[in-house]
Order: sequence, then C-alpha cells, then structure tokens
Amino acid sequence: MAAVLIRPHPTKSRLRLFVMQVLMLSLFVTLFGRLWYLQVLSGEEYQAQAAEQSVREVVVQPARGLIVDAEGRPLVANRTSWVVSIDRTVINKLSDQDREALLRRVAVTVDQPYAEVAARTLLCGTPGAVKETCWNGSPFQPIPVAQDVDQSVAVTISEQGEEFPGVLAQADSVRAYPAPYGINAAGVLGYLSPITGDEFAEAKKTEDVTLNGASVVGRAGLEKSYDQWLRGMPGFTRVAVDSMGRVLGESGTTAPKPGETLVTSIDAKVQGIVEKELHEAITTARATYDPVTYKNYVADSGAVVVMDARNGDVVAMASQPTYDPEAWVGGISAKQLKALYSKKAGEPLLSRATQGQFAPGSTWKPLMSVGALSNGYSPDTRLDCSSGLQVGNRWFKNYESASYGSIDFARALQISCDTFFYRVGLGYWNKYGSDPSNVKAKDPLVSIAKSFGFGEKTGLDIPGEASGRVADRQWKLEYWNAMKGYYCEVDRKNRTGKRDFLHVFAHEFCLEGNKYRATDAVNYAIGQGDTIVTPLQLARAYAALANGGTLYAPRIAKAVVDSRGRVVKRIEPVVQGRVDAKKSALRYVDQALLGTPKVGTLAWKFGGFPLDQVQLRGKTGSAEVYGKQSTSWVATYTEDYVVVMMVTQAGTGSGTSGPAVRKIWEALYGIDGETVVPQKAAIPGTTPPLRLPSFAADGSINPPVRGGTR
Repeated sequence: MAAVLIRPHPTKSRLRLFVMQVLMLSLFVTLFGRLWYLQVLSGEEYQAQAAEQSVREVVVQPARGLIVDAEGRPLVANRTSWVVSIDRTVINKLSDQDREALLRRVAVTVDQPYAEVAARTLLCGTPGAVKETCWNGSPFQPIPVAQDVDQSVAVTISEQGEEFPGVLAQADSVRAYPAPYGINAAGVLGYLSPITGDEFAEAKKTEDVTLNGASVVGRAGLEKSYDQWLRGMPGFTRVAVDSMGRVLGESGTTAPKPGETLVTSIDAKVQGIVEKELHEAITTARATYDPVTYKNYVADSGAVVVMDARNGDVVAMASQPTYDPEAWVGGISAKQLKALYSKKAGEPLLSRATQGQFAPGSTWKPLMSVGALSNGYSPDTRLDCSSGLQVGNRWFKNYESASYGSIDFARALQISCDTFFYRVGLGYWNKYGSDPSNVKAKDPLVSIAKSFGFGEKTGLDIPGEASGRVADRQWKLEYWNAMKGYYCEVDRKNRTGKRDFLHVFAHEFCLEGNKYRATDAVNYAIGQGDTIVTPLQLARAYAALANGGTLYAPRIAKAVVDSRGRVVKRIEPVVQGRVDAKKSALRYVDQALLGTPKVGTLAWKFGGFPLDQVQLRGKTGSAEVYGKQSTSWVATYTEDYVVVMMVTQAGTGSGTSGPAVRKIWEALYGIDGETVVPQKAAIPGTTPPLRLPSFAADGSINPPVRGGTR
C-alpha cells in the first residue's frame, strides 16, 4: 500500500512563526530596556558603587601625645621603631608551600618563632586564629609581626625585596621614656597595650573614629585616664584593589592628627629625689638588724607621696617595687607579664602609694586628736601616759613600756604616747557604746576619720586606687556575716583543742566576732586593728591639717594642650568638702605637731635642721602587723607641702623613714646644713608653678613663667 504525505496547513504555520517573532521581539525589547536602565538611568549610581567597592582604606596611626611635668620636661614621648609587617594581599597569591617558606624566612630574620609569626598573620574570626595573636584590623592593612627590630634587619628586608615579597619594614612611632633626673614613675604614667576585640567592637558600635583595629590604648595611670586626648586621630591611605582583592595602587591620603600634650603637676626633679631616697631607705633597712624578730628587716615595699597642701596637686609619687614601662613597648611577653604579677617579685604592678592598704599606726593620732578636741576634750585635758593599760583581760602596753605621767594632747602627739590615746578611745566606748552589739552607737573618733575622707577613694585622676577601710561597728558586723562560716568550720575541726593564734581567734570570732568591744576601741584609737589606709589618703588628710580643713581631690593632670600650645582643657583643683571639726581643734593639732621634729620622736633625725625657717610639722608611726615586722611611717608637712613615707617590714617610723624624709625636705627648700638656700631648691621659688609651660612652634617646650597668686 502506498504511503500518504500529509502537509501542514499553511495558515497554522504562519501563525506559529508570528508568535515566535513576537516572543523574540519582546525579549530583545526587555533586554535593551534593562540595559538602558542600568547604563543610562542608573549608570552614575552603579559606577560610584563599583568605584567605592574597589577602594579600601589603610589606617595610618597618629603619634601619641606627650606627657610632660609641671616645668615642661617630657616624662613620656615618642621614638621611632622599626616594624616588620606582612601584606596579606601579596602573600595570599603565593602557594601554601611558598607562603610557609616566606614566613619562615621572616621568622629567622626577625628572630622569632615561626608559629608566632604565622599566627599573627591570621585574621580574627578565621579558622585557626587565636584571640591573643590574631589580627583584628583591616585585611588590607599590613599586619605587624615584629616590632622594635634592629635597623640593620629592616634594611636587609627592604634591600632584598625578591626574597621577601609582601614584607614591609617601616618606621613607626612608639612610646619612649626620657626619664629626666633618672625617674621611673611607672605607677603614675601607666602603659599601653593593643586594643582588644571587644573594645574594637564597642568603638565601632559607638562610632568612635579615633580607635581602629591597630590602635594601642592606655591600660593604667595617666595613659588610661587621659587616653581620649593622648591617642590622636588616625589618618588613612586609600588603596585601589581589583575584584580579587589585589592592591592596584594608592588613590589618596588623609594625614593623621597627633594626640594632645598632657601637662602634669609632677616635678621630675622632686620625683627623682623621692625615688632615690625611697630606694636607699629600703636598702638601708634590709641591712639593719631587727632586735624584735632577731633578723634583718625585710623591707619588702614602700611608697612616698609629695603633695601641694594648698590644692591637692601631686608633686611626686613613688612606689617600690616598680617596673620598667619600656617593657610594654611593642608588646610584652607572657614571661614578663607573669613577673609583673608575681608575689615573689613583690607584685611590681601594684602601686603601694595608691593601691597598698596598711595600718596607719601612730600617724592616726593627730586625726584622733582633732576628733577628741571637737567632742568634749579640751587643750587643758591631761591624761596618764602610763606604761600600760588593762582593758578587759588584755594588757595594752605603751611603746617600749615608757611612762611619762600626766600629759596633754600636744605632748602625747610629740612623744606618741599609746596609753594616752587608749584612754581617749576607751572613754568614748564607755560613754556611747558599752553595748558591744549596738551597731549604731555614736563614736566621734570614727566620725572624724570618715570626715577626713578615710574609707573612700580620694578621687585621684588615675585609675585603680583602693578605698582603705575604717573598721567601725558596721564593718565588723558585715565582716562577721561574711566570714563566720569559714572560721566556725576551722573551730569545729579543732578536735584536739589547739591553742595557737589562728584557732583561738577562730573560736572567739565564731562565737561573737560581730561584737565591738573595748579592745577594738583602744586599738582603733592608735591606728591599729583592722583600719587600713593608703599613703595617698594619709597625705590628703595631712594636707587638710596644713590648710585648715579643706579636702581636695588629689590630681596629677593640670591641663591638656594642643600642638599649637593652646589649652584644650584645664583641670582645676576640686574641693571635696571640709573636715567636720572645730577650727580651734585643727589649729591646736597643727601647732602641737611643730614639736615632733624639735622635741618629739623625730628630733633625733632632725638635729641641725633649720626648723625656725622651715616650719615643719610631723608625726611618726610604727604599725604592728601580725606575723610580720612593723611598718615604718613618717607623715610631715609645712604650709606648702605634705611628705608621707611608708616602708613595710622596716621597723620604726623615725628610724627607717626619718632620714629619707629629711633629705626630701632639704631638697624641696634648698637646705644646706642649717641654712635655707632658695637657689638650691628643687622647685624654683620653693613652690610649684601656677602657670603652664609654653610650647613653641618648633616643638620646643619652655618652663612656665613664675608669678601670679594662688
């Protein structure tokens, strides 16, 4: 049978062709419309976005601001440091093998472990990155892997570019410590360290443009308190990159703005003298035999504060042991950091002047005298300075069991009679607080201590200061509530009935450690027991004795000055209040303390000192510490300055600290033998300058012009 050929209908074929043509035309119209929209209507917008995406910013760090003393001498400056950095955009083009070989060459050249160099090139948040070493800055920023390298190393890397592709050796600005007069002042100045990831995230959240992933920030001292002025404003170099992130070239630069200069109240010459005398006092004490413990004094720490009594300015402040602030420059090793916190090394990071807390011993008695003379006692009051006093079942002896008979407050201060002040403390306890469970009992001696600012931070303008403690009835109750579980457990486990100090104390504390007894009151009155103070707190209290009762917040910074010498911020003295005491009581104690270096406990160390020309007041203290040697205290002042010195485990106040304190006063007033020579005074005119140093356009700093009134 023959096949039959069926042909398509002509009308249907033309219809399908027409439909296909319409569809094709629609697609072309849509395509051309979209192209017109993108290239013509929105062309400028997309072109701008594309250009923006091809430009990255590389941070240029600013030079940090200077810290200078009251005379304009630089205490903290900047120096050039050679830094080796790795450009990730270059090394990421290398094979894994070539990249590792390059980093190993770098590690050998800069004398660092390969693992450490490699770890520093990892971006934070990427696989294998470690928080302590990873880079949290821009991935287009050269990453520092070695700082403070020798210039010869930097030259080698720069000259052998083919051996070190993507490795940069550049000069950077880092902190320097000129140390005028050989000063250390680490506890005052502080130190820097790299910004943490959390701090960087917070800076981005608050839109703080002064910080970036490569910033260093202040961690202690003035560096921390005034970081926002010292850090400056970063600059930026804009680099063009291709779609693969490879740098094509620079497209502009915004110069960084250096930080402001901080002018302080510190006088470098006085600071140098203070540090030297503290060191020598400790050294001498360690070579001196202690007849109480039958060994040499340990003298494990010490502090000195020199303060302007009229406004709270800190003229000098030293602490031992201390550390070298240079240790933080360019990063600190784990070993170095461990040593700074080490108890064996004396915890050098702890500033004894502001963070050390110690029983004040007899330096407490002038303050107790002000309280007593404002609350019932009078200059005519006479009490027995007996060799001892029985309080309950305890015998409280006078120092060296001396007996001086019936004396007044002035003589009691000058010879530092313990039993006189025992009787004052016991008298108030019998009058107001003989119920040991009465937490709210009146106590004028506690009130006066708090009025002098003890038990609270002074408001010093560097961080970390301790608040000390006034061991009153309320504190004793709170301490008992916090610790009774521990001591009751010690007592419960003492099945053999041990009678050593710890177990006897635990038993008594567990039963009635919340009760404020007469023994607490008499101990408190002479600066013993649980009351503790910082040397700075004591210096501020003695400044209030000197100026008639005004309490100033101690300050170290005086002003912030820009690069042109213009004052950006002036930091004025702050009055925190007045001592709640009779003016007559303050005057009486002030006059009584004139006798201490003449006929009192300081007299044997101040023979030949021109006390008629320099009206020096003073008080010594030897604070007893259970299980340790006594803490040596000397607190002295004139109408100009306060000088307080403390050395732990060093014996008597006058014996250990007296000679050093005398030398500080001789330097302050320019004393030569028995004569005051103003030209030899450590500070011109014997008083700190009222005005600020002047800053010239060439960067030089000139001392302040003397003159003006306070």
